[in-house]
Amino acid sequence: MSTFQAPKGTYDLIPPVSATFLAVREAICAPLRASGYGYIETPGFENVELFARGVGESTDIVSKEMYAFETKGGDRLALRPEGTASVLRAALEANLHKAGNLPVKLWYSGSYYRYERPQKGRYRHFSQVGAEAIGMEDPALDAELIILADQAYRSLGLRRFRILLNSLGDKECRPVYREALQGFLRGLDLDEETRRRIEINPLRVLDDKRADVQSRLAGAPMLRDYLCDACKAYHEEVRELLTAAGVAFEDDEKLVRGLDYYTRTTFEFVHDGLGSQSAVGGGGRYDGLSEMIGGPALPSVGWALGVDRTVLALEAEGIAIDVPSATSVYAVALGEEARRTLFGLVTELRRAGVAADFCYGAKGLKGAMKNANRSGARYTVVAGERDLAEGVAQLKDMESGEQVPVALDGLVAEVTRRLG
Repeated sequence: MSTFQAPKGTYDLIPPVSATFLAVREAICAPLRASGYGYIETPGFENVELFARGVGESTDIVSKEMYAFETKGGDRLALRPEGTASVLRAALEANLHKAGNLPVKLWYSGSYYRYERPQKGRYRHFSQVGAEAIGMEDPALDAELIILADQAYRSLGLRRFRILLNSLGDKECRPVYREALQGFLRGLDLDEETRRRIEINPLRVLDDKRADVQSRLAGAPMLRDYLCDACKAYHEEVRELLTAAGVAFEDDEKLVRGLDYYTRTTFEFVHDGLGSQSAVGGGGRYDGLSEMIGGPALPSVGWALGVDRTVLALEAEGIAIDVPSATSVYAVALGEEARRTLFGLVTELRRAGVAADFCYGAKGLKGAMKNANRSGARYTVVAGERDLAEGVAQLKDMESGEQVPVALDGLVAEVTRRLG
């Protein structure tokens, strides 16, 4: 055992579990790539102020959970706790919104960091796939992203997830609601930290998961009663587009999400098999975020789906992803001359696009064939001195057990043909 272990609240992804994570990432990004979204990658750390302004100083993410540090040069940086602010910063820095067609559609995948109390489904290091559509205010974009996430989950075989939907209004109608909500909350017996939130961002109180706080919120004013006509019409069109696409959703009037930048549409994907950590992903519209971080007005919408929690959702439904073997052909050489010859053939197979591996180290036939079985390869190529003298190698089908001699100069072509 190593002297060192993964830090508390983190994990290592190792085979074969890592193959499932890769398959989940691929399933999520596949519909995005097919819908005009281009890949973007941003640094693992950013200026602290990017998140303080964008995510919101009143959020737990910024006030309690962010990994912040100061460099030797005096810069205040933070490991990224979420992806949207970084992606929008990068898009603005590269002037993508000036390049032509709007919206700018981007997708990303990576690791994110929050100092949270570790528990199943909640880690200090976690993996997400996200998508952002920047520079356009259109209900069809909101609906598109929700539909693409629904498509991704269903392609994995998930069925027990639900889509929660709400509208948070905009800068015209939300201030009126904010004032009404503050008036209600100030009359409640709440702890000092919660009372501080009432003054900074009262919607954060609605997002409080503590049962004693939620019990006091009965009778709180609902945002739907304060939406302006434009926000009502916008939200209704999102609902109609989802319904027309056959995507089921539930209206959730208390859904505000954990980030301050959301406006109008907000949504969450929850799975009933995950207990208290039921959210597997979520997102919404953030029409004012660009201006918050020093950019022009760029209405945008996006989401992030948790890879870790999606894997847990698959486990909860008893779904095993069919991950193809990483190796198609395994080569076993018996003797030095055969070792040189088969190593060259393995190289040729790889250049031909065949996933091939080689039995390294001095092993007898029995031990080498055990390795071949463990590799999951469909075919094993075995050659000894006698085979080389005859100009052949033995090609064994590991499923049927059939073994036939194949000419060395035709082996790559034969294997390629058999693998289709």
